[in-house]
Amino acid sequence: QVQLVESGGGLVQAGGSLRLSCAASGIIFSINTMGWFRQAPGKQRELVATVTSTGSTNYYDSVKGRFTISRDYANNMVYLQMNSLEPEDTAVYYCYANLTFLRLFRKISDMDLWGKGTLVTVSS
Repeated sequence: QVQLVESGGGLVQAGGSLRLSCAASGIIFSINTMGWFRQAPGKQRELVATVTSTGSTNYYDSVKGRFTISRDYANNMVYLQMNSLEPEDTAVYYCYANLTFLRLFRKISDMDLWGKGTLVTVSS
């Protein structure tokens, strides 16, 4: 079974830093884009940052200059380094991947998968 598992969330004071990690496991043929989304209470899920298979990155405007996404291609992992955290960054952060993998002896192509989320709380 292919899955994404996040780690690294927690409670931090404003101005502090956290590093999120996400590991994709299972029989995976290829991963296209990996990234992070977040959902704050009462709000819709929004893009935080993505990184493609060629290393191109994309960031939500409010996190540019503060957050950095990186990827370990050999180990199917993606990271999000979050600096200068603000209370507005408080949310559940979800790992995302678009990947091709094996499920029950069938090749599943270009499927979007999500992790279960990790909570980031920034206190003022």
